[in-house]
Amino acid sequence: MFGPALGAATAYVAKLAGDGVTRGLVGPREVERLWDRHLLNSAALAEVVPEGARVVDVGSGAGLPGVPLGLARPDLELALVEPMARRVEFLAEVVAELDRSWQVVRGRAEERAVVRAVGPVDVVTARAVAPLPRLVGWCRGLLRPGAQLIALVGARAAEEVPALVPELEAAGMRDISTRAVGVGLGAAATTVVLMTRAGVPRPPR
Repeated sequence: MFGPALGAATAYVAKLAGDGVTRGLVGPREVERLWDRHLLNSAALAEVVPEGARVVDVGSGAGLPGVPLGLARPDLELALVEPMARRVEFLAEVVAELDRSWQVVRGRAEERAVVRAVGPVDVVTARAVAPLPRLVGWCRGLLRPGAQLIALVGARAAEEVPALVPELEAAGMRDISTRAVGVGLGAAATTVVLMTRAGVPRPPR
């Protein structure tokens, strides 16, 4: 899954298990399942992210799913957006310690300053941030026409997606579907909701 970045992934797990727990970003009970429930679970998004995409991970928290995705896919240009100062500080340390060029932005996805700082993106990722209609509303400024929103959800939330389609389409989304990712990873397998912002993408200038 991580290839040459396995050492960096191992270092990230160690930081989550140490500083992440001490600083209240990770629950102590999660330490034993960091690899399956958090690292591999997040990196499984690599299956559905286009090559060379500009990705913003909103509500990144301790860096999930953004950091594992970035490690698994070095071709991606990654921004981590998080409003809480202590989490932003942690993310900045992670980026520095892993020697990555990822961008860390403090703020909320719906804020104009964040949209300006991140710029146009191809993919927005989120993990357990908010119910889908609210998440779409928050990310509207980041989702240019043709951009994709990929949300990691639990099995129960995935079952609710068909009933939400009319509301999500009214909010400007299309091609709304669920997909299992990481099916070969055992306990790390998860479900994502995929949707695309309606409209015709503007040609590059």
